[in-house]
Amino acid sequence: MDLARRPQGVGGPGRGPGLTTALALALLAGIPSLFVGASTAQAAEASPGMVKLSNERTLTRWAHPVHKVAPIRARPSAQGRRIGRTHRLTEDGFSEVYVALRMLTNRRGQTWIKIRIPTRDGIRKGWVRASALGPLSSVRTQLVIKQSRKRAVLYKEGHRIWSAPIGVGASRTPTPSGNFWVREKFKTRGSGGIYGPFAFGTSAYSVLSDWPRGGVVGIHGTDQPGLIPGRPSHGCIRVRNHEIRELSRLMPIGTPVRIR
Repeated sequence: MDLARRPQGVGGPGRGPGLTTALALALLAGIPSLFVGASTAQAAEASPGMVKLSNERTLTRWAHPVHKVAPIRARPSAQGRRIGRTHRLTEDGFSEVYVALRMLTNRRGQTWIKIRIPTRDGIRKGWVRASALGPLSSVRTQLVIKQSRKRAVLYKEGHRIWSAPIGVGASRTPTPSGNFWVREKFKTRGSGGIYGPFAFGTSAYSVLSDWPRGGVVGIHGTDQPGLIPGRPSHGCIRVRNHEIRELSRLMPIGTPVRIR
């Protein structure tokens, strides 16, 4: 795919103020019962030393990995079963994005972060040492894809701010359901092409998608607006070009994507 890549940089448009992992730990250490979106009672029931970082609706924290590859464990311990490893780049060569769900400091004083993992193998979550991640950033948006209605809705702090009809995967190449997130955001080369003027890469994978290099499910414009709403794709989510332009201004990297 011939693209003019324009990745969001640290502190770039659509991102909350960056926090280094060390700074985030220092801040959160003073608020041990901080559970975003939870009541006082719910926070009191939480395990000691555990902090919820994201509710994936009104507040989501995420980070790029550091340059060194790090193991991902099934539990927050160096003795935990290894279920994968971090990687620096997405299939399109952008810095990878990991959603940070929870943070735990164990009895040895080691700090671990539970992350969502972009993968096809069904293992969607795991633990990494805090040192494996770079600055934590935050978003307050959530995109909901309603396949049966063939419509996408973007929320910010729980309020709808954008909605549009969409095209989704055909019956033989369906768009997968589940909880995902935006990993890439860029302007394409040639707004009249099959991907329209803008595209997002997500953490979802399809058996066969419109997206090259690995079947990544993308959200992008189209040169066939007459097929929307409908099921014209190989797994990707198609949006009419004037609406994808608007979405590009409203939806930052790290935004959770719920496909149902």
